[in-house]
Amino acid sequence: MKTLKWMLMLSLVFVCLITFSQQSLYAQAGGSSVPFLLISPDARTSGMGEAGTAMTNDINAVYWNSAGLAFLDYFPKINEYDEYEEEKPFRQVALSFSPWLPQFNADLFYSYGAVGQYFEKLQGTVALNFIFMNLGEFTRTWDNGDVLGKFISNEFALSLAYGTIVAPDLGVGAQLRYIQSNLTPTSFSQQDAGTGRSIAFDLGILWRPKELPYIDDRLSLGFNLKNVGPKITYIKEADPLPTTLNLGIGMKAYQDEFHKLVFSADFNKLLVKRDSVDSDPVPKSFITAWENPGAVIAFGTEYTYEDVIALRAGYFHEPSVLGDRQYWNFGAGVKYSIFTLDFSFINTIEANHPLANTMRFSMLIDWK
Repeated sequence: MKTLKWMLMLSLVFVCLITFSQQSLYAQAGGSSVPFLLISPDARTSGMGEAGTAMTNDINAVYWNSAGLAFLDYFPKINEYDEYEEEKPFRQVALSFSPWLPQFNADLFYSYGAVGQYFEKLQGTVALNFIFMNLGEFTRTWDNGDVLGKFISNEFALSLAYGTIVAPDLGVGAQLRYIQSNLTPTSFSQQDAGTGRSIAFDLGILWRPKELPYIDDRLSLGFNLKNVGPKITYIKEADPLPTTLNLGIGMKAYQDEFHKLVFSADFNKLLVKRDSVDSDPVPKSFITAWENPGAVIAFGTEYTYEDVIALRAGYFHEPSVLGDRQYWNFGAGVKYSIFTLDFSFINTIEANHPLANTMRFSMLIDWK
């Protein structure tokens, strides 16, 4: 198991060196396929501006940074002074749902689920998750307008992740993902886009130093390289995956017996280099993507009272060359026994924005 840990660590170091080896000066916007992989799944992190790379303390770490799984080992004891109380290994289930682009009334929806457990023999936490995006029902017609039939488009991804501790304050994680995009049934015409498939992996690091001057153990730093893999291939074309570099910072600003206040911020860079003719493959795009301008900046805060009630707010900023999404996020949560319910919504700055009033609903279940 030690060999596995250090193989993971060496892989992460190698990727970091490649990613930061060059930064270019001039710009061209990049584009990618299957953007549903970049949609924030859970209401808690969404309510904090979608800044979750360094604030991963539940099973949703499987999406934001698989290295966060490394710190999910045992549930806290009910009585911390009872030395005979048996520690229970971490097991948790997450479910999320969001009606997508509600202003279009197109019956689009996004759903997500994850389950994970700590295994002492593996010295780490293993998690499974799925993402499903329903793109709605479409009518296929002939050139003369006659109806050929109806079909439903959707996209989904299935992932397996593992996170483990390599030092008392350092966790690493890796994830393997299968992706399928069902745009149109190939039975309609072999010349259409049809179904695209690909595989990808994530690599993550989470550092939680314990004895820093003045701030002790309140800081966390996260790194995540996400959706690294070959282009997704349809019948007649191949498009790059939304490979993304995520850098995050989290801070416990205040904590006492009843109150806790945390802040988080993320920097997200799309590592895709594409023009009107073709796109650069991985790993070349790790370097050439820095010729593209702009990056996503997200930050947020969460206040919790007695770990029972939570209030959240955040801001998400995407430059115009990447899509120009800019909005405030707000959310709340409540915990009762083994259940945690969270809610968030988007308040867009621009009027009549497609994402305006988008809501997310999430539930966590501690499987003790």
